[in-house]
Amino acid sequence: MGRNTRKRRTPLATKAIAASAALALGGGGLIWANFYASAHESGPDQNRTRSAGVQIATIDCPDVGQKLTEVPGQARGEVDGELATMDQQITEAYQRLATTRDAQARDAAFVQNTILQPLKDRRKAIIDRIQLEINRVGGNASEDLDNLSGCTGAPAEQPQTNDGETGQDQGGDGQDQGDGQDQGQDGDGQDQGDGQDQGDGQDQGDGQDQGNGGQAGNGPTAEDFVDITQVQANAQPGVGANGLKANGRSGSRGTFTTRCGTNSNDNHNTDNVIVAPGVSNGAHHLHDYVGNQNNDAFASDQDLAGAQTTCQNQGDRSSYFWPVLRLQDGTQDFDQNNAGGGTEGNVGKILEPVQAQLKFVGNKRGPVVAMPQALRIITGDAKAFVNGNANANVNWSCTGFENKVQLKDKYPICPEGSDVVRTTNFQSCWDGQNIDSANHRTHVAFVQADGTCANGFKAIPQLQVRLVYDVPPPTVENGQVVNPYAVDTFPEQLHKPITDHNDFINFFSTRLMNKMVNCINNGQRCA
Repeated sequence: MGRNTRKRRTPLATKAIAASAALALGGGGLIWANFYASAHESGPDQNRTRSAGVQIATIDCPDVGQKLTEVPGQARGEVDGELATMDQQITEAYQRLATTRDAQARDAAFVQNTILQPLKDRRKAIIDRIQLEINRVGGNASEDLDNLSGCTGAPAEQPQTNDGETGQDQGGDGQDQGDGQDQGQDGDGQDQGDGQDQGDGQDQGDGQDQGNGGQAGNGPTAEDFVDITQVQANAQPGVGANGLKANGRSGSRGTFTTRCGTNSNDNHNTDNVIVAPGVSNGAHHLHDYVGNQNNDAFASDQDLAGAQTTCQNQGDRSSYFWPVLRLQDGTQDFDQNNAGGGTEGNVGKILEPVQAQLKFVGNKRGPVVAMPQALRIITGDAKAFVNGNANANVNWSCTGFENKVQLKDKYPICPEGSDVVRTTNFQSCWDGQNIDSANHRTHVAFVQADGTCANGFKAIPQLQVRLVYDVPPPTVENGQVVNPYAVDTFPEQLHKPITDHNDFINFFSTRLMNKMVNCINNGQRCA
């Protein structure tokens, strides 16, 4: 089958970014810049030149959505749309940052005056509207939101944050390789030219930003990769050879596996119906979809409940989706000129997993209860590079190493005969009432260290997703990575591995969900 080409509807809150866009520079002139042409066009030293100013690799904005824990249901649609507009603004600001390196080198105040301050003003206007929308329906919008309008320029290194919150997962956490900092990226803030200065010998004249490495100039870099054979064993006790965590010898010890394929029918889009319903390209990166075949930004619960499914058991119409993995070998895929694809720095050949294992396990302290239909769970953080790793929840490894080494902030370089593996363990405690929450997180939680659910939450089956890819191993030459692979990201997240994430919407039939719960609680292995 060909790629999913269902007709797209008119976006409600954002508009797609064209492959080329007009950018206003400090002097009021306009240039047309192809944002993300291949980095290879600039030669082997393309990310080694420097500008004289501060090296700013990306834009770091407070995540307003994560602070909105109390939004009345009547206002959530409007608020989600406003938040999607904020994401669009950050994307446009990053693209402006990436295409004005020469102007930045000439004027130390350029970034603040022409990028960050206008962005702050636009964000403040949106925050004001969000507060108005919440208060209009009887809510109480926090005035603290006003402090979240300002953004800063950030270097290409992982922020240091307290990662204690990530130690709650049954197998997906506590596996951080150090502090996540990405050092040595001396290509940041470099002078690649903004198309106006031809006289300093460093202006490439095309407006491209090649400073962050990768085929599109926005990552990954050599420092994002590690030879897995050189990493000290760090996997938690109980992690099996397949990278999935057993849930102990007590409690609900059964498992339930659903087989939904590897997206061989190429069902992709750049939407996210959970966080940006009604907004085309709300994710700003491409997703693989397995299971439910009707998931796009405009799908209602009724649409999803009646959709076709790729799952072998037709009682599972759940939607499982994650950002695609690409090989940046200089080639392009179908979306090279599309928003969320090549025009936003997501370039290269899309890789289909050779395996996509979807497994539900129980709770080591007791039985699990059925998940409600349409329950939405997001795990991991697509903005973890700038947000910090408090919500990061993904593990990278290689076949043959999964019970030894699990990585969060590095892509593994696997030895010959070994495949790349992405593993995610979802939250498995539910508040017993809500299928979603204002920030799409607080209605579910990870178990505590002793396996119990806090705050009266109920234990539900834990989804574990294991994706295996046959990826040619990249090589590092003279401090640069050749033919890297990378997960799709928001443009400003620079394809960092820590931004990987996974999404699930439950549409198991009542009968099949009850079968899953019985299998898990009775210690059976069902598929």
